[in-house]
Amino acid sequence: MTQIDFYTHVEDKLKTACTLVAKAFARGLRLTAYCPDPETAQRLDRLLWTTPATGFLPHCGPDDPLAAETPVIIDCGGDNLLHDEVLLNLRPEWPPFFGRFQRLIEIVSLEDADRAGARERFRFYRDRGYEIRTHDLSKGREA
Repeated sequence: MTQIDFYTHVEDKLKTACTLVAKAFARGLRLTAYCPDPETAQRLDRLLWTTPATGFLPHCGPDDPLAAETPVIIDCGGDNLLHDEVLLNLRPEWPPFFGRFQRLIEIVSLEDADRAGARERFRFYRDRGYEIRTHDLSKGREA
């Protein structure tokens, strides 16, 4: 069954996403970042080129010729899923294919609309029997 983690009280979702991507990469895990739109995907792409400041997190889109060998995939459509290890959901709704992944990560900002959507997703997962872990990142705690 998919392990689900919610990271809450996040000031900057994309910065936190980069931190979580870096942790997954350091552990040798493959991750798909599921973005709500091409603009968010492009912003995440730019951030991953500079995170960490002294390194590089190899990433690309799902249709890139190197996608099969690339550990981090940035995707907006979910039509070409290349692995089943970690799914980082940046969309406001639950991903319909999340159950095929070993782990699902949800990031919840301080914005009211984002928190409301996260509560709905949390209930959706919980009502289907998934165990959910929460990580409160308030007060400067890192992901």
